[in-house]
Amino acid sequence: MNSAQVDAYLRRLGVEHPAWPTVDALRELHLRHLQTVPFENLSIHLGEEIVLEEKRLLDKVVGARRGGFCYELNGSFGALLAALGYDVALLAARVYGDEGRLGIPYDHLALRVRTVDGGDWLADVGFGAHSHLPLAFGDRGEQQDPGGTFRIVEAEPDAAGVRGGYGTAEAADLDVFRGGAPQYRLEVRPRVLGDFVAGAWWHSTSPVSHFTRSLVCSRVTRDGGRITLSGRTLTATAADGTREVRELETDEEVLGVYRERFGIELDRVPVSRNPA
Repeated sequence: MNSAQVDAYLRRLGVEHPAWPTVDALRELHLRHLQTVPFENLSIHLGEEIVLEEKRLLDKVVGARRGGFCYELNGSFGALLAALGYDVALLAARVYGDEGRLGIPYDHLALRVRTVDGGDWLADVGFGAHSHLPLAFGDRGEQQDPGGTFRIVEAEPDAAGVRGGYGTAEAADLDVFRGGAPQYRLEVRPRVLGDFVAGAWWHSTSPVSHFTRSLVCSRVTRDGGRITLSGRTLTATAADGTREVRELETDEEVLGVYRERFGIELDRVPVSRNPA
């Protein structure tokens, strides 16, 4: 990223250029990203190509003021952090699904971020409802966050006694928990953006992927709650957990919510390509 692209990204987030790649600056960037750039899968249902290349991601997230799903959001955020002087590694994860089953390889992309003053952090602005702030990567106790209570623990050995994907304790995978429930299993080996192309293709084309079966657009609100548009259902969840749900009747209402609540300008209402 060049300096003009960095400045444009920071304007998109509404933050000043940090003087140093510190923990406090990372926390502000992480939270503002969640509040400003929606988690959304609209491209899949609008027939738009998803390309995991830095320029294309920046064109979408910054230039077109859109959101995206994990590969796009954490891919672009990781590029911004690296340009700001953070040491960033892209990490692959497999998401826990029904009955504790793990998803496909390269199911999810998260970030390990090293700051100049505070060690390593797990940053993730692309998992939907997750931590609002980065999690301490090496902390194995409970971590309190506005998004819930989180823990990062070493994965249990499999039937062959292997801890993680590489067969050594040093390379053990990590399980990330929220509220006591496993969210995803994280590899610790650094990856590159191109490694996630197959996972992004599967999630954007497979009829059994939840991304092709439903529409979602969601972001954290300034008061710590969340607003989500799923198809025509608009859900506003306050920080205390209270929810207000309403159905949008017309296309004009739907397009207005995308525009006014998420900053996304569309010329037509997305329609799910593989309705559940």
